[in-house]
Amino acid sequence: MSDNYGVKDIRTLEGIEAIRLRPGMYIGSVGPEGVRHITLEIISNAVDEYLNGHCTECSVEVGDLEKGEFIVITDNGRGVPFGKAEDGSETLVNIYTKLHTGAKFDSDGKTGYNTSGGMNGVGAKATNALSECFSVSSVRDGKHAMASFAKGELVKYKEEPWKNNDHGTSVQFRPDKEIFKEGIQLEYDALKKQLQELAYLSPGLTFKLTFQDKPTETIYSERGILDYIENLNKSDRLTSIFYTETKEDRVGVKLAMMYNDSYSDTYKLYTNSIPNTSGTHLTGFRTALTSAINAYARDNKLLKEKDANITGDELKEGLVLVLSFIMPDPVFSGQTKEVLSSGEARGVVQRLVSKEIKVWLDSNPKDAKAIVDKALLARAAREKAKKAKETVRKTDTKKRAVLPGTLADASSKNRKECEVFIVEGKSAAGSTKEARNRLTQAVFPVRGKILNVLKADLHKALQNAEINGMIDAFGLEVKDNKVIVDESKLRYGKIVITADADVDGSHIRALFLTFIWKFAPELIEKGYIYAAVPPLYKITMGTKIQYLKDDAALET
Repeated sequence: MSDNYGVKDIRTLEGIEAIRLRPGMYIGSVGPEGVRHITLEIISNAVDEYLNGHCTECSVEVGDLEKGEFIVITDNGRGVPFGKAEDGSETLVNIYTKLHTGAKFDSDGKTGYNTSGGMNGVGAKATNALSECFSVSSVRDGKHAMASFAKGELVKYKEEPWKNNDHGTSVQFRPDKEIFKEGIQLEYDALKKQLQELAYLSPGLTFKLTFQDKPTETIYSERGILDYIENLNKSDRLTSIFYTETKEDRVGVKLAMMYNDSYSDTYKLYTNSIPNTSGTHLTGFRTALTSAINAYARDNKLLKEKDANITGDELKEGLVLVLSFIMPDPVFSGQTKEVLSSGEARGVVQRLVSKEIKVWLDSNPKDAKAIVDKALLARAAREKAKKAKETVRKTDTKKRAVLPGTLADASSKNRKECEVFIVEGKSAAGSTKEARNRLTQAVFPVRGKILNVLKADLHKALQNAEINGMIDAFGLEVKDNKVIVDESKLRYGKIVITADADVDGSHIRALFLTFIWKFAPELIEKGYIYAAVPPLYKITMGTKIQYLKDDAALET
């Protein structure tokens, strides 16, 4: 290790250099997701213009990037400001090169950006810094300005008069192969899906996508997230759609919710049109929903007094949710903005949504009951699974200390040559033990009738002493609520069911085979199960035990 570490080793990275050296800090990934991220940073600027009432159309053209073509994103918003800044520098150049430079820091909305996702002043700079070449063209106030860059460094800037009253911004760039070593091509399906989501969140904003040689597609939504939630739902509905759109000062919530008959939840979260995976806005909604459902269930006697309140987890199954939240100055966890961490978002969403949900539940009693019933069904299933898991833990073969005491085991260490006889009661066990070959033949008596498992689950089956004993004796394992047949751990090469040739004997044989067929069918498929010739209890010492594979019994 060098001892020369000192002042000369300290570096200060400026703007573009910092982004190029540590791109993952700014865009999260330098793989395909990273290429899509820097593209969406530019598209989101057009969406910000729409959110503030100044953009109706955004076109996205994607050429063959590997062949030197470009991504071109054009909108008809107000155009990016340009001209000399107070220090004499070019404003347009600053916006795309100097970190934390922009108009979106003005939280009182004087610039027109009442809500925006781009609050860090980094997004477009990251796209510029991580592009082999990048240019921006802005038209506004009867003038046109253009700046071009290479790997974030200014190459050319010019301004000129413009003859008509056009306005808008066009950005053209090609991702840098030095940064995106896995490839710079955009994934068509992922990009189209993202544009469709943005269209749902921006009703009235038209996206036009031209991807290489594909024909131009128009992506548009008139009803917004109502169209979105219907598109998300892939199962049969249990309820109608709950929709609310509320606003308080400069904070607003658009929310669509429904329940279907599936066992999973589907949700899409956004803050200022930026997609999130979780956050305080989701927490606020879940608190509002849980509180409203419990109040309704208590008031309408859908929950008994002794019943515990319905939990948020129990309300997840079958939930389809789209939540679009807008606020000034949102705080995210990281530059990629996947998690909203603004503390006030939870209280705001909870307050704005709670009243609307209560009104909807009171107005739609069938929907309300369907949600409560779905949650209680989820509770019952979870409790049943918990009991099964506890039973499995108790019966896991790794925790079994000894073999069943009623088992008269074989002494051979070569387990493949050994066989075990399942006999009916102690009487049959006694005579069979006298007739067996102790080296290779074991005897396991079954007391009474084995549990009929045809309609029972494993957790109930494991509560039966006879079934538990056979699992231990055979060398089976119980893991993850399943009976596992590991041939290397089986204790016998043949498992032989014997019983008297009468009604009770036939019943025992049928119940035994039902247990094997339901929980360990591999034993049948691989030829481990046999049926012996009855009645075995008449065999005396010195008589050779004979067995045959009873195909008829197995089929029965």
